[in-house]
Amino acid sequence: MRVLVVDDEKNIRESVQRYLSTENIETVAAENGLSAKRLLQEQVFSAGIIDLRMPGMDGLELLKWIREQGPRLPVIMISAYGEVRDAVEAMKLGAQDYIVKPFDPEELLVRLRKIVENQKLRDQIDLGREVEQPGIEGLGKTPEMMEIRRTIAKVADTPSTVLVTGESGTGKEVIARLIHNLSSRAGNPFIPVNVGGIPETLLESELFGYERGAFTGAERRKVGLFEVASGGTLFLDEIGEMPQQLQVKLLRVLQDKKVQRLGTADLIPVDVRIIAATNHDLQAGVREKTFREDLYYRLNVIHLALPPLRERIDDLPLLIGQLLRRLKVKLGKSVQGIDGQALEQLRRYSFPGNVRELENLLERAMIFAEGDTLTASDLILPRSEEPASPRPATLESLERQAIVAALHRWEGNRTKAAAELGITRRTLLNRIKHFGIEL
Repeated sequence: MRVLVVDDEKNIRESVQRYLSTENIETVAAENGLSAKRLLQEQVFSAGIIDLRMPGMDGLELLKWIREQGPRLPVIMISAYGEVRDAVEAMKLGAQDYIVKPFDPEELLVRLRKIVENQKLRDQIDLGREVEQPGIEGLGKTPEMMEIRRTIAKVADTPSTVLVTGESGTGKEVIARLIHNLSSRAGNPFIPVNVGGIPETLLESELFGYERGAFTGAERRKVGLFEVASGGTLFLDEIGEMPQQLQVKLLRVLQDKKVQRLGTADLIPVDVRIIAATNHDLQAGVREKTFREDLYYRLNVIHLALPPLRERIDDLPLLIGQLLRRLKVKLGKSVQGIDGQALEQLRRYSFPGNVRELENLLERAMIFAEGDTLTASDLILPRSEEPASPRPATLESLERQAIVAALHRWEGNRTKAAAELGITRRTLLNRIKHFGIEL
């Protein structure tokens, strides 16, 4: 971390520098806004601590320049007791926090680390907002999603069937579309079918098609979705809801690569890749004889288990960025981002509806938002879930937190962090890789 300290009082500059140096934080000092402006044009800083009243260019003027022309820089404003109203104005101009003189240096340090961490989260939101069509990189960086990214990269351009499981709203169709788009089938159809949303009496004719006169009302030939998707991908969502009679026919298609329309004995070759998805336990269905075991193994060649959002909460900023970009176009709104308090409120929420619920929450907030930044007051969370009850920490989550905290305390120095944790540097590097920690 590298911090710019701007204050016309030498004793304050030096005392802040001395204290931050004891925490291994590098500082550069400027005695006025003009000097600070020059330094900001020449060097890179993680944050700024800026006095409100200074000769030449005061803190408010410097803040305005930073917002309009300067670098992205989280700022803590220092103000005297009688200048609190001006400090509030500074917050409107972009300062992330303010602290009144005289202040406790430990409190300053806590606030400094918080605004730097919040800036990292905002950067992730911006990264997500820049992704027009989320690819593998847009899926997230938590260990679970990194493993899914690696698997997708390996299997996308193969003909193997894929089974995607996970709670409702975790993005199973997004994953299926991504696999299709990364394959050599990308120029051919991607056909999604909600198996559970089509009545059983219609599902067979929708999937397999029929000949004219096959049944009452069949006045002309209908091509089934297997044929429509030939050369591309057929995504069978809620596969666990498929009637057993049709499970037999699907198994035959997977084995023979041919379909039979209703009303004819002719077999029609099809070249279609099957991706299936469910939020049910298919293995339990096999045990209970509601889902065919042979079909289960045909579908489960490649298995992608999507974690719920509450277990990948570190991906929240990236997802918010992607959703804000999409919703801005959908709603025609000028909302540019989300403030730290609102983001923290979402990070504490358990998201029973997963990513789909996050999108709904953001859409509702954007509709009623007054400004160009979503605030905590714009978010309407279910009362029973606000705030979410804390989840019991797992040993792995506690280990990850301890490693991240040690790395932060030592500004990323692996050797010193390992010594504090009582492990070897090699072990620490292995755990950093395992958890996908990025500082």
